[in-house]
Amino acid sequence: MKIKDNKTAIKLINKVAIVTIIVNLILAIGKFLAGIFGNSTAMISDAVHSSSDVLSTLIVLIGARIAVKNEDKDHNYGHDKFESIASIMLAMLLFATALGLGYTGIKDIIFATKGSEEFVKPTLVALIASIVSIVVKECMYWYTIFYAKKLDSQALKADAWHHRSDAFSSIAGFVGILGAMLGVYVLEGVATILIALLIVKVSYDIVKIVIRQLTDHAAPDSLVSKIYKTINDDEDVKNVDLLKTRISGSIIYVEAEIAVDSSLSIVEAHEIAQRVHDKIEDTFEEVRHIVIHVNPYYATDYNSAT
Repeated sequence: MKIKDNKTAIKLINKVAIVTIIVNLILAIGKFLAGIFGNSTAMISDAVHSSSDVLSTLIVLIGARIAVKNEDKDHNYGHDKFESIASIMLAMLLFATALGLGYTGIKDIIFATKGSEEFVKPTLVALIASIVSIVVKECMYWYTIFYAKKLDSQALKADAWHHRSDAFSSIAGFVGILGAMLGVYVLEGVATILIALLIVKVSYDIVKIVIRQLTDHAAPDSLVSKIYKTINDDEDVKNVDLLKTRISGSIIYVEAEIAVDSSLSIVEAHEIAQRVHDKIEDTFEEVRHIVIHVNPYYATDYNSAT
């Protein structure tokens, strides 16, 4: 179930961010030491990468914390789109990571084809460090995605995929280190390029989702149909004249026009609209802002329209 309480949401966001920062710092130090003692430049590069992940976590922390703030004078509809901005920045970091990995992969392939005499074989320490990195980063993916779903946070989901992309990078490092230990030096370059392509795909998917959020894209047809049915099932709603939806950040706005008996008083019509409003809000967690407009229902008008 999605957490709607702002204080609880901020506490969970802080918790995830602190855990992520601590894990990345420990990983960075461990990889750096493993790279030095294990004769692996790839592991040292991975250590620098883990250090830079702290920046991405801070971006997510700031974006997600602003997003859960209530409406204010300058942002009457809330701050949800700040999370989308954080997701875009994170996708850019992922894309930059992919470019860096791709360049490294191409360089390693060229270097490997020139001959193996210049290579210094890494030791078992570097190989073990790469395995530990893969396991830890995959665990961090599942840890972060759990809270991302709980908070319905696109920025945390993007950060979770950042963890998984790091796991992919460590897989490339593992393959490269193992290949170098066995004398097959070209493996690292090939694996690195494949991983870079996977990360590009992940960053593209994040951007695609965020663009939908920032351009007021309509909610999925399946959800719109369910909302329509929820409104139409009310015994006092004679017709659903209009139903519009739009995605903003991680929430959905709904605008509906319902037709009720023209003989009802304003108070009675308002009570029906309020009941429909509450029913939608209680049924669909992702819907937060709902506007219900009431139209008078005249049977003759609707019969002539059909």
